Amino acid sequence: MRIGDLAEACGLSVHTIRYYERIGLLPYAPRGRGGRRDYDQGILVWIRFIGHLRATGMPIREMLRYARLRAEGPATEGERCRILEVHRERVRADLAELGACLRVLDQKIAAYGAPSEEDDDHVEQPAVRRALPARPEGPDRDRRPGR
Repeated sequence: MRIGDLAEACGLSVHTIRYYERIGLLPYAPRGRGGRRDYDQGILVWIRFIGHLRATGMPIREMLRYARLRAEGPATEGERCRILEVHRERVRADLAELGACLRVLDQKIAAYGAPSEEDDDHVEQPAVRRALPARPEGPDRDRRPGR
């Protein structure tokens, strides 16, 4: 499939696909007649996977490390599994923090419906350790993750 077809199928821009290929996140596509990239349909599974990694906050440098190991083959499965296990723990911690934030928002919203003599904005709330997400790297930094 041509790069435009791939972009449409996976929701990334042509520019992002070229960028991912250039930095090594996607393997170089073989060239068809006329020198145009000719992607195999199977690349969509990999692109979806890295989209999930990106959406869950894995830095590109970690995705690149994983991609390099993947390219080396089955001998690196243990190390790839460890990368994903560490990332999974970060995602779980992020989910726990987001859950706490959601509970605070729910309480705040519920408080607006209840009569109150004092503004509840000064009520003690759990501290949030989570930093705001860093701006994504790459050409689509102004777009939503995975798009």
